[in-house]
Amino acid sequence: MDTRYRIMLSESEIPYAWYNIIPDMPSPPPPPLHPATKEPVSPEALLPLFPRALIEQEVSSEHYIEIPAPVRDVYRLWRPTPLFRAVRLEQALGTPARIYYKYEGVSPPGSHKPNTAVAQAYFNKAEGVRMLTTETGAGQWGSALAMATNFFGLECKVYMVKVSYEQKPYRRSLMQVWGAKVVPSPSNETQAGRNVLARDPDSPGSLGIAISEAIEVAAHNEDVKYSLGSVLNHVLLHQTVIGEECLQQMKLAGDYPDVVIGCVGGGSNFAGISFPFIREALKRKLGTRFVAVEPTACPSLTKGVYAYDFGDEACTTPLLKMHTLGHSFVPPGIHAGGLRYHGMAVLISALVKAGIIEPVAYHQNPVFEAGVLFARTEGIVPAPESAHAIKAAIDEALRAKANHEEKCILFNLSGHGHFDMAAYDSYFAGKLQDYEYPAEEVQKALASLPVV
Repeated sequence: MDTRYRIMLSESEIPYAWYNIIPDMPSPPPPPLHPATKEPVSPEALLPLFPRALIEQEVSSEHYIEIPAPVRDVYRLWRPTPLFRAVRLEQALGTPARIYYKYEGVSPPGSHKPNTAVAQAYFNKAEGVRMLTTETGAGQWGSALAMATNFFGLECKVYMVKVSYEQKPYRRSLMQVWGAKVVPSPSNETQAGRNVLARDPDSPGSLGIAISEAIEVAAHNEDVKYSLGSVLNHVLLHQTVIGEECLQQMKLAGDYPDVVIGCVGGGSNFAGISFPFIREALKRKLGTRFVAVEPTACPSLTKGVYAYDFGDEACTTPLLKMHTLGHSFVPPGIHAGGLRYHGMAVLISALVKAGIIEPVAYHQNPVFEAGVLFARTEGIVPAPESAHAIKAAIDEALRAKANHEEKCILFNLSGHGHFDMAAYDSYFAGKLQDYEYPAEEVQKALASLPVV
Protein backbone atom coordinates (compact mmCIF):
# COMPACT_ATOMS: atom_id res chain seq x y z
CA MET A 1 0.00 0.00 0.00
CA ASP A 2 1.36 3.43 -0.97
CA THR A 3 2.15 5.90 1.80
CA ARG A 4 -0.15 8.93 1.83
CA TYR A 5 1.78 12.15 1.33
CA ARG A 6 -1.17 14.48 2.00
CA ILE A 7 -4.04 13.97 4.42
CA MET A 8 -6.85 16.39 3.62
CA LEU A 9 -10.18 17.31 5.19
CA SER A 10 -13.20 18.88 3.50
CA GLU A 11 -14.52 22.38 4.27
CA SER A 12 -17.38 20.81 6.22
CA GLU A 13 -14.80 19.37 8.64
CA ILE A 14 -13.49 22.76 9.82
CA PRO A 15 -13.95 22.68 13.62
CA TYR A 16 -17.10 24.33 14.96
CA ALA A 17 -15.49 25.23 18.30
CA TRP A 18 -12.17 26.37 19.75
CA TYR A 19 -10.73 24.30 22.61
CA ASN A 20 -10.01 25.99 25.96
CA ILE A 21 -7.28 24.10 27.83
CA ILE A 22 -7.69 25.97 31.14
CA PRO A 23 -10.28 23.60 32.71
CA ASP A 24 -8.02 20.63 31.93
CA MET A 25 -4.77 22.05 33.34
CA PRO A 26 -3.28 20.41 36.46
CA SER A 27 -3.83 23.69 38.33
CA PRO A 28 -5.41 27.02 37.35
CA PRO A 29 -3.01 29.47 35.67
CA PRO A 30 -1.90 32.39 37.87
CA PRO A 31 -4.13 35.44 37.29
CA PRO A 32 -2.91 38.76 35.86
CA LEU A 33 -2.17 41.30 38.58
CA HIS A 34 -2.63 45.06 38.79
CA PRO A 35 0.90 46.54 38.79
CA ALA A 36 0.14 48.95 41.65
CA THR A 37 -2.10 46.95 43.98
CA LYS A 38 -0.74 43.49 43.05
CA GLU A 39 -4.34 42.28 43.22
CA PRO A 40 -5.92 40.19 40.42
CA VAL A 41 -7.12 42.36 37.56
CA SER A 42 -10.88 42.36 37.04
CA PRO A 43 -12.13 41.64 33.52
CA GLU A 44 -13.74 45.11 33.47
CA ALA A 45 -10.29 46.71 33.73
CA LEU A 46 -9.39 45.33 30.31
CA LEU A 47 -12.29 47.01 28.48
CA PRO A 48 -10.22 50.03 27.31
CA LEU A 49 -8.07 47.63 25.29
CA PHE A 50 -10.25 44.68 24.27
CA PRO A 51 -13.89 44.08 23.32
CA ARG A 52 -16.04 42.36 25.95
CA ALA A 53 -16.37 39.13 23.94
CA LEU A 54 -12.60 38.58 23.88
CA ILE A 55 -12.28 39.39 27.58
CA GLU A 56 -14.93 36.76 28.31
CA GLN A 57 -12.93 34.24 26.28
CA GLU A 58 -9.75 35.25 28.13
CA VAL A 59 -11.22 34.20 31.48
CA SER A 60 -13.61 31.47 30.34
CA SER A 61 -13.83 28.16 32.18
CA GLU A 62 -15.77 26.49 29.36
CA HIS A 63 -14.05 23.62 27.58
CA TYR A 64 -15.21 24.75 24.14
CA ILE A 65 -16.20 28.11 22.64
CA GLU A 66 -18.26 28.18 19.46
CA ILE A 67 -16.65 29.65 16.35
CA PRO A 68 -19.04 32.28 14.89
CA ALA A 69 -20.34 31.51 11.39
CA PRO A 70 -18.76 34.67 9.82
CA VAL A 71 -15.35 33.64 11.20
CA ARG A 72 -15.78 30.09 9.90
CA ASP A 73 -16.75 31.50 6.50
CA VAL A 74 -13.45 33.39 6.27
CA TYR A 75 -11.55 30.33 7.54
CA ARG A 76 -12.85 28.51 4.44
CA LEU A 77 -10.42 30.55 2.30
CA TRP A 78 -7.62 28.27 3.53
CA ARG A 79 -8.92 25.86 6.17
CA PRO A 80 -8.70 22.97 6.70
CA THR A 81 -4.95 23.09 6.14
CA PRO A 82 -3.14 19.97 4.88
CA LEU A 83 -1.26 17.45 6.98
CA PHE A 84 1.79 16.07 5.13
CA ARG A 85 3.85 12.95 5.69
CA ALA A 86 7.47 14.05 5.16
CA VAL A 87 8.47 10.91 3.25
CA ARG A 88 11.31 12.52 1.31
CA LEU A 89 12.79 14.02 4.49
CA GLU A 90 12.54 10.63 6.21
CA GLN A 91 14.41 9.04 3.30
CA ALA A 92 17.12 11.71 3.36
CA LEU A 93 17.66 11.13 7.07
CA GLY A 94 17.52 7.35 6.75
CA THR A 95 15.31 7.22 9.82
CA PRO A 96 12.68 4.65 10.77
CA ALA A 97 10.69 7.54 12.31
CA ARG A 98 7.49 8.74 10.65
CA ILE A 99 7.48 12.53 10.33
CA TYR A 100 4.29 14.54 9.78
CA TYR A 101 3.81 18.28 9.52
CA LYS A 102 0.71 20.46 9.64
CA TYR A 103 1.19 23.22 7.06
CA GLU A 104 -0.26 26.60 8.03
CA GLY A 105 1.56 28.47 5.24
CA VAL A 106 -1.39 27.97 2.86
CA SER A 107 -3.27 30.91 4.41
CA PRO A 108 -3.29 34.15 2.34
CA PRO A 109 -0.68 35.87 4.60
CA GLY A 110 1.35 32.63 4.67
CA SER A 111 1.17 31.68 8.35
CA HIS A 112 -1.05 30.49 11.21
CA LYS A 113 -1.72 34.03 12.42
CA PRO A 114 -5.07 34.60 10.59
CA ASN A 115 -6.69 31.95 12.80
CA THR A 116 -6.87 34.55 15.58
CA ALA A 117 -6.68 37.73 13.48
CA VAL A 118 -9.98 36.96 11.76
CA ALA A 119 -11.65 36.13 15.08
CA GLN A 120 -10.36 39.29 16.77
CA ALA A 121 -11.41 41.52 13.86
CA TYR A 122 -14.89 39.98 13.90
CA PHE A 123 -15.47 40.47 17.64
CA ASN A 124 -14.15 44.04 17.55
CA LYS A 125 -16.33 44.96 14.58
CA ALA A 126 -19.38 43.49 16.34
CA GLU A 127 -18.81 45.91 19.24
CA GLY A 128 -18.45 49.04 17.06
CA VAL A 129 -14.68 49.45 17.09
CA ARG A 130 -13.26 51.71 14.33
CA MET A 131 -9.56 50.79 14.36
CA LEU A 132 -7.21 48.16 15.74
CA THR A 133 -3.62 48.85 16.73
CA THR A 134 -1.02 46.15 17.09
CA GLU A 135 2.66 45.30 16.97
CA THR A 136 4.53 42.87 14.74
CA GLY A 137 8.01 41.41 14.62
CA ALA A 138 8.71 39.48 11.44
CA GLY A 139 5.41 40.67 9.99
CA GLN A 140 3.34 37.49 9.95
CA TRP A 141 1.00 38.85 12.63
CA GLY A 142 0.79 42.34 11.17
CA SER A 143 -0.07 41.04 7.71
CA ALA A 144 -2.68 38.65 9.13
CA LEU A 145 -4.41 41.43 11.07
CA ALA A 146 -4.22 43.75 8.05
CA MET A 147 -6.07 41.14 5.99
CA ALA A 148 -8.63 40.47 8.72
CA THR A 149 -9.43 44.13 9.39
CA ASN A 150 -9.80 44.67 5.65
CA PHE A 151 -12.39 41.87 5.48
CA PHE A 152 -14.43 43.33 8.35
CA GLY A 153 -14.10 47.03 7.43
CA LEU A 154 -11.79 48.19 10.22
CA GLU A 155 -8.77 50.48 10.06
CA CYS A 156 -5.44 49.00 11.16
CA LYS A 157 -2.20 50.53 12.44
CA VAL A 158 0.82 48.26 12.88
CA TYR A 159 3.93 49.16 14.88
CA MET A 160 6.62 46.98 13.31
CA VAL A 161 9.88 46.31 15.18
CA LYS A 162 12.41 48.53 13.41
CA VAL A 163 14.99 45.83 12.69
CA SER A 164 12.28 43.71 11.02
CA TYR A 165 10.83 46.77 9.24
CA GLU A 166 14.24 47.11 7.58
CA GLN A 167 14.92 43.38 7.09
CA LYS A 168 11.50 42.48 5.65
CA PRO A 169 10.23 45.26 3.34
CA TYR A 170 7.87 42.94 1.47
CA ARG A 171 6.02 42.01 4.65
CA ARG A 172 5.52 45.73 5.15
CA SER A 173 4.25 46.03 1.57
CA LEU A 174 1.83 43.16 2.11
CA MET A 175 0.29 44.92 5.10
CA GLN A 176 -0.11 48.06 3.04
CA VAL A 177 -1.77 46.13 0.20
CA TRP A 178 -4.48 45.12 2.69
CA GLY A 179 -4.86 48.73 3.83
CA ALA A 180 -2.85 48.90 7.06
CA LYS A 181 -0.62 51.79 8.09
CA VAL A 182 2.83 50.46 9.10
CA VAL A 183 5.11 52.42 11.45
CA PRO A 184 8.69 51.42 12.38
CA SER A 185 9.02 51.06 16.17
CA PRO A 186 10.27 52.81 18.22
CA SER A 187 8.64 55.85 16.62
CA ASN A 188 8.05 59.50 17.41
CA GLU A 189 4.28 58.96 17.21
CA THR A 190 3.90 57.89 20.86
CA GLN A 191 5.35 58.91 24.19
CA ALA A 192 6.54 55.34 24.71
CA GLY A 193 8.45 55.47 21.43
CA ARG A 194 9.89 58.93 22.13
CA ASN A 195 11.12 57.77 25.53
CA VAL A 196 13.03 54.87 23.96
CA LEU A 197 14.53 57.06 21.23
CA ALA A 198 15.65 59.60 23.84
CA ARG A 199 17.61 56.83 25.59
CA ASP A 200 18.83 55.12 22.41
CA PRO A 201 18.32 56.92 19.08
CA ASP A 202 19.58 53.82 17.24
CA SER A 203 17.36 51.33 19.07
CA PRO A 204 16.56 48.30 16.84
CA GLY A 205 13.25 48.00 18.65
CA SER A 206 11.63 45.04 20.33
CA LEU A 207 8.18 43.52 20.54
CA GLY A 208 7.89 44.89 24.06
CA ILE A 209 8.48 48.45 22.78
CA ALA A 210 6.08 48.02 19.85
CA ILE A 211 3.40 46.69 22.21
CA SER A 212 3.79 49.79 24.38
CA GLU A 213 3.22 52.06 21.37
CA ALA A 214 0.17 50.16 20.14
CA ILE A 215 -1.39 50.05 23.61
CA GLU A 216 -0.83 53.78 24.12
CA VAL A 217 -2.78 54.64 20.96
CA ALA A 218 -5.65 52.31 21.88
CA ALA A 219 -5.87 53.54 25.47
CA HIS A 220 -6.21 57.18 24.37
CA ASN A 221 -8.98 56.64 21.79
CA GLU A 222 -12.43 55.30 22.70
CA ASP A 223 -13.15 53.81 19.26
CA VAL A 224 -9.74 52.13 19.00
CA LYS A 225 -8.82 48.76 20.53
CA TYR A 226 -5.58 46.83 20.81
CA SER A 227 -5.01 43.43 19.21
CA LEU A 228 -2.31 40.95 20.20
CA GLY A 229 -1.11 38.08 18.03
CA SER A 230 0.19 35.75 20.73
CA VAL A 231 0.64 35.27 24.51
CA LEU A 232 -2.94 35.94 25.72
CA ASN A 233 -5.35 33.10 26.52
CA HIS A 234 -7.94 34.03 23.87
CA VAL A 235 -5.24 34.15 21.18
CA LEU A 236 -4.03 30.64 22.00
CA LEU A 237 -7.65 29.51 22.12
CA HIS A 238 -8.30 30.61 18.52
CA GLN A 239 -5.26 28.73 17.28
CA THR A 240 -6.55 25.35 18.50
CA VAL A 241 -8.31 24.86 15.16
CA ILE A 242 -4.87 23.61 14.06
CA GLY A 243 -4.67 20.77 16.56
CA GLU A 244 -8.36 19.88 16.31
CA GLU A 245 -8.01 19.39 12.55
CA CYS A 246 -4.77 17.52 13.06
CA LEU A 247 -6.40 14.99 15.40
CA GLN A 248 -8.87 14.13 12.64
CA GLN A 249 -6.08 13.89 10.07
CA MET A 250 -3.84 11.68 12.19
CA LYS A 251 -6.80 9.33 12.60
CA LEU A 252 -7.22 9.22 8.81
CA ALA A 253 -3.50 8.46 8.53
CA GLY A 254 -3.88 5.58 10.98
CA ASP A 255 -1.15 7.03 13.18
CA TYR A 256 -0.63 9.03 16.38
CA PRO A 257 2.33 11.19 17.44
CA ASP A 258 4.82 10.18 20.09
CA VAL A 259 6.11 13.75 20.09
CA VAL A 260 4.48 17.05 19.08
CA ILE A 261 6.80 19.96 18.21
CA GLY A 262 6.40 23.67 17.51
CA CYS A 263 8.47 26.83 17.59
CA VAL A 264 7.73 29.35 20.37
CA GLY A 265 8.04 33.12 20.58
CA GLY A 266 4.92 34.08 22.49
CA GLY A 267 3.38 30.62 22.16
CA SER A 268 0.46 30.82 19.72
CA ASN A 269 1.34 28.31 16.98
CA PHE A 270 2.75 25.83 19.47
CA ALA A 271 -0.39 26.06 21.57
CA GLY A 272 -2.49 25.73 18.43
CA ILE A 273 -1.14 22.33 17.50
CA SER A 274 -0.30 21.00 20.97
CA PHE A 275 -3.23 21.90 23.24
CA PRO A 276 -5.75 19.45 21.73
CA PHE A 277 -3.09 16.72 21.90
CA ILE A 278 -2.28 17.68 25.52
CA ARG A 279 -5.99 17.27 26.28
CA GLU A 280 -5.88 13.76 24.81
CA ALA A 281 -2.65 12.91 26.67
CA LEU A 282 -4.10 14.00 30.01
CA LYS A 283 -7.48 12.36 29.43
CA ARG A 284 -6.15 9.07 28.06
CA LYS A 285 -2.92 9.00 30.11
CA LEU A 286 -0.75 8.89 26.99
CA GLY A 287 3.01 9.32 27.05
CA THR A 288 3.10 11.93 24.28
CA ARG A 289 5.96 14.42 24.58
CA PHE A 290 5.50 18.11 23.77
CA VAL A 291 8.60 20.05 22.66
CA ALA A 292 8.66 23.87 22.43
CA VAL A 293 11.58 25.25 20.39
CA GLU A 294 13.02 28.75 20.84
CA PRO A 295 16.16 30.62 19.68
CA THR A 296 19.22 30.83 21.92
CA ALA A 297 19.16 34.59 21.28
CA CYS A 298 15.84 34.96 23.10
CA PRO A 299 15.53 31.91 25.37
CA SER A 300 12.72 32.83 27.73
CA LEU A 301 11.80 29.20 28.53
CA THR A 302 15.29 27.76 28.80
CA LYS A 303 17.15 30.68 30.43
CA GLY A 304 14.49 33.07 31.73
CA VAL A 305 12.82 33.11 35.14
CA TYR A 306 9.24 32.14 35.98
CA ALA A 307 7.94 35.32 37.54
CA TYR A 308 5.39 38.11 37.27
CA ASP A 309 6.46 40.68 34.68
CA PHE A 310 5.06 43.32 32.36
CA GLY A 311 4.15 42.34 28.84
CA ASP A 312 5.61 45.55 27.39
CA GLU A 313 8.64 47.79 27.78
CA ALA A 314 6.75 50.85 29.09
CA CYS A 315 5.11 48.84 31.92
CA THR A 316 1.53 49.60 30.88
CA THR A 317 0.17 46.04 30.86
CA PRO A 318 -1.03 43.99 33.85
CA LEU A 319 1.60 41.75 35.42
CA LEU A 320 1.64 38.25 33.93
CA LYS A 321 3.15 35.13 35.55
CA MET A 322 5.37 33.82 32.77
CA HIS A 323 8.84 32.74 31.81
CA THR A 324 10.55 36.06 31.09
CA LEU A 325 13.88 37.60 30.21
CA GLY A 326 12.73 40.93 31.66
CA HIS A 327 10.46 43.48 29.98
CA SER A 328 13.42 45.76 29.20
CA PHE A 329 15.34 43.02 27.38
CA VAL A 330 16.09 43.86 23.73
CA PRO A 331 17.16 40.68 21.91
CA PRO A 332 19.66 40.59 19.04
CA GLY A 333 18.24 41.16 15.56
CA ILE A 334 18.00 37.53 14.48
CA HIS A 335 16.03 36.74 11.34
CA ALA A 336 13.36 34.78 13.24
CA GLY A 337 11.75 38.07 14.22
CA GLY A 338 8.58 36.36 15.44
CA LEU A 339 10.56 34.62 18.20
CA ARG A 340 12.07 37.78 19.70
CA TYR A 341 9.62 38.38 22.57
CA HIS A 342 10.92 38.68 26.13
CA GLY A 343 8.14 36.60 27.68
CA MET A 344 6.09 33.47 27.09
CA ALA A 345 2.34 32.87 27.21
CA VAL A 346 1.00 32.32 30.72
CA LEU A 347 -0.57 28.98 29.72
CA ILE A 348 2.61 27.69 28.03
CA SER A 349 4.71 28.83 31.00
CA ALA A 350 2.44 27.06 33.48
CA LEU A 351 2.57 23.83 31.45
CA VAL A 352 6.38 24.02 31.28
CA LYS A 353 6.45 24.54 35.04
CA ALA A 354 4.20 21.48 35.43
CA GLY A 355 6.61 19.37 33.34
CA ILE A 356 4.12 18.77 30.53
CA ILE A 357 6.01 20.82 27.91
CA GLU A 358 9.76 20.41 27.27
CA PRO A 359 11.63 23.53 26.09
CA VAL A 360 14.73 23.46 23.87
CA ALA A 361 16.79 26.25 22.26
CA TYR A 362 18.83 26.37 19.02
CA HIS A 363 21.28 28.73 17.33
CA GLN A 364 20.46 30.45 14.02
CA ASN A 365 22.81 28.59 11.69
CA PRO A 366 21.75 25.01 12.57
CA VAL A 367 18.14 26.17 12.24
CA PHE A 368 18.72 27.51 8.72
CA GLU A 369 20.65 24.33 7.84
CA ALA A 370 17.57 22.33 8.84
CA GLY A 371 15.32 24.69 6.86
CA VAL A 372 17.39 24.24 3.72
CA LEU A 373 17.37 20.44 4.06
CA PHE A 374 13.60 20.56 4.47
CA ALA A 375 13.20 22.78 1.39
CA ARG A 376 15.41 20.48 -0.70
CA THR A 377 13.47 17.37 0.30
CA GLU A 378 9.88 18.57 0.84
CA GLY A 379 9.92 21.56 -1.54
CA ILE A 380 8.55 24.16 0.91
CA VAL A 381 10.84 27.00 1.99
CA PRO A 382 10.01 27.44 5.69
CA ALA A 383 9.89 30.69 7.63
CA PRO A 384 12.92 31.05 9.94
CA GLU A 385 10.58 30.71 12.92
CA SER A 386 9.12 27.43 11.63
CA ALA A 387 12.59 26.10 10.82
CA HIS A 388 13.21 25.88 14.58
CA ALA A 389 10.51 23.18 14.76
CA ILE A 390 12.05 21.44 11.74
CA LYS A 391 15.43 21.36 13.46
CA ALA A 392 13.91 19.72 16.53
CA ALA A 393 11.98 17.22 14.40
CA ILE A 394 15.17 16.26 12.54
CA ASP A 395 17.01 15.77 15.83
CA GLU A 396 14.17 13.56 17.11
CA ALA A 397 14.27 11.53 13.88
CA LEU A 398 18.04 11.06 14.08
CA ARG A 399 17.75 9.90 17.70
CA ALA A 400 15.10 7.43 16.59
CA LYS A 401 17.52 6.22 13.91
CA ALA A 402 20.33 5.77 16.44
CA ASN A 403 18.01 3.91 18.80
CA HIS A 404 16.25 1.89 16.05
CA GLU A 405 12.86 3.31 17.11
CA GLU A 406 9.84 3.63 14.84
CA LYS A 407 8.77 6.90 16.43
CA CYS A 408 5.94 9.11 15.13
CA ILE A 409 6.90 12.80 15.03
CA LEU A 410 4.47 15.67 14.38
CA PHE A 411 5.41 19.33 14.02
CA ASN A 412 3.66 22.54 13.06
CA LEU A 413 5.06 24.21 9.96
CA SER A 414 3.62 27.56 10.97
CA GLY A 415 4.48 29.52 7.82
CA HIS A 416 6.42 29.76 4.58
CA GLY A 417 9.62 31.77 4.09
CA HIS A 418 8.85 33.51 0.79
CA PHE A 419 9.38 36.91 2.42
CA ASP A 420 12.55 35.76 4.18
CA MET A 421 14.85 35.07 1.25
CA ALA A 422 17.28 37.81 2.35
CA ALA A 423 17.80 35.76 5.51
CA TYR A 424 18.56 32.67 3.42
CA ASP A 425 20.97 34.78 1.33
CA SER A 426 22.77 35.75 4.54
CA TYR A 427 22.94 32.11 5.57
CA PHE A 428 24.45 31.02 2.24
CA ALA A 429 26.92 33.91 2.41
CA GLY A 430 28.04 32.81 5.87
CA LYS A 431 26.91 36.10 7.43
CA LEU A 432 24.50 34.76 10.06
CA GLN A 433 25.72 35.09 13.64
CA ASP A 434 24.94 32.43 16.22
CA TYR A 435 23.90 34.66 19.09
CA GLU A 436 24.31 33.18 22.56
CA TYR A 437 22.29 34.01 25.61
CA PRO A 438 23.63 37.45 26.57
CA ALA A 439 23.81 36.69 30.29
CA GLU A 440 24.98 40.10 31.51
CA GLU A 441 22.34 42.04 29.58
CA VAL A 442 19.56 39.73 30.65
CA GLN A 443 20.62 39.83 34.30
CA LYS A 444 20.28 43.61 34.12
CA ALA A 445 16.82 43.25 32.62
CA LEU A 446 15.77 40.68 35.22
CA ALA A 447 16.90 43.01 37.98
CA SER A 448 14.07 45.36 36.95
CA LEU A 449 11.35 42.75 37.50
CA PRO A 450 8.52 44.06 39.68
CA VAL A 451 8.38 42.80 43.26
CA VAL A 452 5.26 40.67 43.80
